[in-house]
Amino acid sequence: MPERFDEPTRSLAEPGLDALPGSLPAPPLDALHARLIERAAANDLLDVAYRRLDTGLGTLLLAATPAGLVSVTFDGDDPDATLERLAATLSPRVLEAPARLDDAARALERLIGGSARSFDGALDLTLAHGFGRQVVERLREIPYGETRSYAQVAQAVGSPKAVRAVGTACRKNPLPIAVPCHRVVRSDGGIGQYAGGVEAKRLLLTIESAA
Repeated sequence: MPERFDEPTRSLAEPGLDALPGSLPAPPLDALHARLIERAAANDLLDVAYRRLDTGLGTLLLAATPAGLVSVTFDGDDPDATLERLAATLSPRVLEAPARLDDAARALERLIGGSARSFDGALDLTLAHGFGRQVVERLREIPYGETRSYAQVAQAVGSPKAVRAVGTACRKNPLPIAVPCHRVVRSDGGIGQYAGGVEAKRLLLTIESAA
């Protein structure tokens, strides 16, 4: 379970207390949350920051470590499973801290909107392991607006028979959009699967082909 960095408790703003004679007004919850983030960071208690991002592909969940953007998933509307996984694999000290991901969010928005050709920011590839890491590194080499087949990527990583494994590695790419797994398609011309759904993949390819 992620270590709890909950929103400020009601004890700081109990209903009715601010109406008592001489009592102090309750600070806005947003301000208290911001103060909590600052204190967690100042005390080195914030290992993974996350935020949601509404896009034309759906609501994304972004997560970052101090090294950079570490995870992009398409489950921003229902992020519990991803947050549990990040807590188990990276650190239990996970906190919603949108401002820490503002730059990454803007970089992704530019990619999705077609005004950028590559992700402008630091990436943390900690969640890509073994063969999957090799595939992710090759994905980053596919030029904007071009595609490669799963077979071509398998050849590029030196395992020409591992076509299916490349497909799995693309599906498990921890940083879709930023690392362009959507540029890998089937050899027969089919678009292939995508973590965000086929329509999301098609939209990204359409945006790139029109640029």
